[in-house]
Amino acid sequence: MTFEEMIGSSGEWLRGTGPEAEIVISSRVRLARNIRGFRFITKMDTAERAACEELVQRQILDAKVAQPLLYVPLHKADPMDRKVLVERHLISKEHEDAQHQRGVAIGANEAVAVMVNEEDHIRLQVLQSGFQLQEAWRICTRIDDALEQRLDYAFSPQLGYLTACPTNVGTGLRVSVMLHLPALVLTRHIEKVFQAVAKINLAVRGLYGEGTEASGHFYQISNQVSLGRSEEEIVKNVEHVIPTIVRYEHNARQTLLAKDRKRLEDRVWRAYGMLKYAQLLPSDEAMMLLSALRMGVHLGLLKDVSLRTVNELFILIQPAHLQKLTGRALEPMERDVKRAEFVRSKLNPQP
Repeated sequence: MTFEEMIGSSGEWLRGTGPEAEIVISSRVRLARNIRGFRFITKMDTAERAACEELVQRQILDAKVAQPLLYVPLHKADPMDRKVLVERHLISKEHEDAQHQRGVAIGANEAVAVMVNEEDHIRLQVLQSGFQLQEAWRICTRIDDALEQRLDYAFSPQLGYLTACPTNVGTGLRVSVMLHLPALVLTRHIEKVFQAVAKINLAVRGLYGEGTEASGHFYQISNQVSLGRSEEEIVKNVEHVIPTIVRYEHNARQTLLAKDRKRLEDRVWRAYGMLKYAQLLPSDEAMMLLSALRMGVHLGLLKDVSLRTVNELFILIQPAHLQKLTGRALEPMERDVKRAEFVRSKLNPQP
């Protein structure tokens, strides 16, 4: 698999398949691990960081964590390529911006990604389309076991796995589910959901995780506590609450259909019309229009647009993807023009 081949697809998190895929975009399991004998990244010098990256890269490739596997040395990568990886949820913004030797291993369909020398020496991530937390955890723990046979993880009998951030100490596990919740926003019930989630120690974040906004009505629900609970307990705690949120969103969509159908249809068709014919599309506006379009497809208000097409547009209209597809750097106005052109081409296919 090459970087160019990867860009041409939408990746696992936007395939639009799996249980409850019309609302649950993806399920993610991530493990933080560090190697005994190496200091935390922030304490390392240049030589230590290079030695750590080279060791972990070699063991990831030897363990064959996924096939085929693409390894990207981020310190050598083009800056635009790094931004693409952020937009595809394969590396963090911090991993993009760092200056030291580091990398990421990416499996087929982007279901597996292993960040090397991010905040921790290893950040192992598994993504599954739809509501498939148990499957994501099964794959993740298998890969983690394979790596632990080759690498001596930093572990304390009292504390568990040792991590750079205290909130990850213990299991080192972060479980999250990405949801599309436009109807709960429109019916103004979203805050009640957030309050209920907070009471059971779960966090709500935006499209790109901590510190980001809920662009396009996408929200990530994840655990906040890693210490003092088993991995199975953490997975089940998140897994338990998601069906309730999904049911609330389904009910909110049906309420809009029953009580405010014309206004809902107007929102969906107005979004469709603007996306099909707009000459300029700023990123934030495009995301909100696509959100309405996606809900309309699910509710059967639009028959000639597929969920997969809408999902792919969410990622391919992001700034770095547009510039990679265009083949050059673009000024903000140029990006808005190209974004509009690209969306029109997808929604108005030539015979």
